[in-house]
Amino acid sequence: MTDILTLVFRTFMSQTEVKKELTVTPPSPLTCSTLLVGDTSISRSVLLMAAVTAASEVGMRVMFFTQTQIQSLPVCLQKCVPCLSTESLKKIKFSYPKTLEELLQQVASLHESTNTSPTPPSLIIVDRLEGYLCGPGGGSHSGLHPGLSRAAHLSALLCDSAAFLTQLLKQRCSSLAPCRVIASFQSEVDSGQAGREASATDPILDVLDRYFQVRCTLDRDRSYEAAAAGLQEVWNIYLSGTGITEASGTKGCEDRLAVAQEWQLLISPDGSMEFKLV
Repeated sequence: MTDILTLVFRTFMSQTEVKKELTVTPPSPLTCSTLLVGDTSISRSVLLMAAVTAASEVGMRVMFFTQTQIQSLPVCLQKCVPCLSTESLKKIKFSYPKTLEELLQQVASLHESTNTSPTPPSLIIVDRLEGYLCGPGGGSHSGLHPGLSRAAHLSALLCDSAAFLTQLLKQRCSSLAPCRVIASFQSEVDSGQAGREASATDPILDVLDRYFQVRCTLDRDRSYEAAAAGLQEVWNIYLSGTGITEASGTKGCEDRLAVAQEWQLLISPDGSMEFKLV
């Protein structure tokens, strides 16, 4: 399930880069979920980029769940997509459930909304899973880890809803199938260590990894080279997991699904964002 994210990275790729031709194979309906792990401010920008790109470039309907109301698009998107059409924005529906119970109810109701909408959503986005799983009423990392069952319940419901919507999309608009799920999560234990290692110590993240076949990890590059380049921030992006569809030519067939891809996110002082293939 890297087709949408790869499209985002290519759409906003640095103009100084030679745009490499990447073959993006349509994902299997069983591998259509991606977990974005990293800083919440950066992950939200990437999620919004995914929503806008899916709506404007592919014509997908997008369902975007978040606890915090979005008043306007971030500066990076305003700079990268200055002429975003109203019709594209209309394809993105924002919903603001405050609690885990409200989120579960609204995700479950996606089955019902398809009765009145001719085209079901092709992309479900959930911003900041930790706000639902680790906040009030969402469990915590202490004791017997009550958040684990909630993480499994929500993840299973998201996957089940995506599978249901995929069947409807195949019937009504096969070109927009399957339905994808992208969610972001910031681990409480990820303080300074690489996000790729967080699952070893965060039980909730470990549960989420069982349901989300692709992990997209954002790690900030604090090296001297990043600062010397005159950029405000540089983030390393790692794509890994069994859902990876692009394969490295140097790997054997048995390793292709587990190949990790690396990108960089370059943030300029004016707030603009570009991606670079590593």
